[in-house]
Amino acid sequence: MILDKINKPEDLKTLSIEEMKKLADEMRELIIKKVNETGGHMGPNLGIVETTIAMHKVFNSPIDKIVFDVSHQCYPHKMLTGRKEGFTNPSKYYVYTGYTAPEESEHDIFKIGHTSTSVSLAVGLAKARDLKQEKGNIIALIGDGSLSGGEAFEGLDNAATLNSNIIIIVNDNDMSIAENAGGLYKNLKLLRDTKGKAELNFFKTLGFEYYYVEEGNSTEKLIETFEKVKDTNKPTVVHIRTLKGCGLKEAEENKETFHWIMPHTLDNFYKTPAEEKENYTNITTKYILNEAKKDSTLVAITPATPGVSGFTKKFREEMKNQFVDTGIAEEHAVAFASGLAKNGAKPILAVMSSFIQRTYDQLSQDLCLNNSPATILVYWSGLTNADATHLTCFDIPLMSNIPNLVYLAPTNKEEYLAMLDWSVKQNKFPTAIRVPNIELISTGIKDETDYSILNKYKVEQEGKEIAIIGLGNFLPLAHKTAEKIEKILNIKPTIINPRFITGLDIELLNKLKNNHKVVITLEDGILSGGFGEKIASFYGSSDIKVLNYGGKKEFTDRVPLEKIYKDCRLDENLITEDIQNALNLALK
Repeated sequence: MILDKINKPEDLKTLSIEEMKKLADEMRELIIKKVNETGGHMGPNLGIVETTIAMHKVFNSPIDKIVFDVSHQCYPHKMLTGRKEGFTNPSKYYVYTGYTAPEESEHDIFKIGHTSTSVSLAVGLAKARDLKQEKGNIIALIGDGSLSGGEAFEGLDNAATLNSNIIIIVNDNDMSIAENAGGLYKNLKLLRDTKGKAELNFFKTLGFEYYYVEEGNSTEKLIETFEKVKDTNKPTVVHIRTLKGCGLKEAEENKETFHWIMPHTLDNFYKTPAEEKENYTNITTKYILNEAKKDSTLVAITPATPGVSGFTKKFREEMKNQFVDTGIAEEHAVAFASGLAKNGAKPILAVMSSFIQRTYDQLSQDLCLNNSPATILVYWSGLTNADATHLTCFDIPLMSNIPNLVYLAPTNKEEYLAMLDWSVKQNKFPTAIRVPNIELISTGIKDETDYSILNKYKVEQEGKEIAIIGLGNFLPLAHKTAEKIEKILNIKPTIINPRFITGLDIELLNKLKNNHKVVITLEDGILSGGFGEKIASFYGSSDIKVLNYGGKKEFTDRVPLEKIYKDCRLDENLITEDIQNALNLALK
């Protein structure tokens, strides 16, 4: 194998074009094999193999610094920068993260997993280089729809004023995660159709020198162009036309499906799928479709991540103009939803918890300050074994402290649908719902709660001495802990389902003072600034002992969930031990 000879980028320098073509084939084969086994980004990485080889052939990393936007396209880069064992050796498949990571290699400048950041980061690198009067190329690789994110526009606007070396490679595969959305992509299509010669050119308008490569999966053509722009003294865009999923028929023909796949997707691709069980995703889309037929002002919104919320191609087609993909632009999506709500429409914005972080100012200013009654569905929230770039445990502190926002945490199907229906049909509050990230639980009993009466908790079991408040995903843990306490301590605890993340049920919490000594809070997120701390603050001047359970304020990186739970004592046996100690102290 040619790859056997490549241990660092310099080893590419002596390869012929034919050897590099063979190398590209080898790398594709390894990517397909590994990603099918472990899951990960398939299509983006298959489409960028030749670009990566050409970049490392022409440029001199890490003196020349390459920034990969989102890191959807960094697997080939890892293979050429000393980490090929993560693709060649199955026992090493999980050694390296799926994103760029400076702790792994000097060739990775930043840890990146969120979109549209590469140009801004590269501008900072370039400006620092200039201030230090150093040399070297700064390269930002951006694609997969990342140009639609607001930070990309801001970065490009600033990059164009540098008057020094910065090279932005626009990987144009005519796709985001799903189809591209936004006016910019009309210009990219025009440039593709005219092979870069159209007079109307977004990049030239900003002031960039512009190059177009029609054969973006040709190592030879890419090398020719990269040689032209290497060591340039002006901001430059290289617009390359590539094929997402290149080299894998299934990925080429099903670009959205193969953007990111679960393990063994390829093995099972042609099998008839099993009937899908009812889950929180499909009951949501069913609700939206039904309501959209009755109300033409209902609008489902995604910031270019439709797969997260089950907004499939079929769903989008059925919704027609009542579905909007804003592009990878979460900030705009929140303000857009606020505008819709303010003018009498009923927006439902679906966002992954990890990406809601990008919207803080818009949530605060555009939505909540204006008290616009939009509905935001926050998916995949909770402690996770994911990469550090995609943690989903920070949404409670981020959102629950914004005035006017009602943030709800359902615990079963009936609660969830009741909350969703209330949120969509009311016109008083901006509302977010933390979509349960656990297997669907159904009580079979319709929830008749009036959620317009804010901050009223539900007592699921009356008890004494000990009260356990289990928020959202962790209500089942509250029940298991209560059973353990009753068995070990012979005390029947009170179990409370708070439902409201953003407020306290003062009446109920005061009532607990009469016959309780210990209050436990359980939340599937970080404790610092979270729900439990509000309960602890409320009881601060009383004799009630409060124990908060949740995650630590830290960036974990692919840490097994079982270990996180153990380290945070999120286990009914460990919690029972703590309660016994707390009761002993209270009796002294």
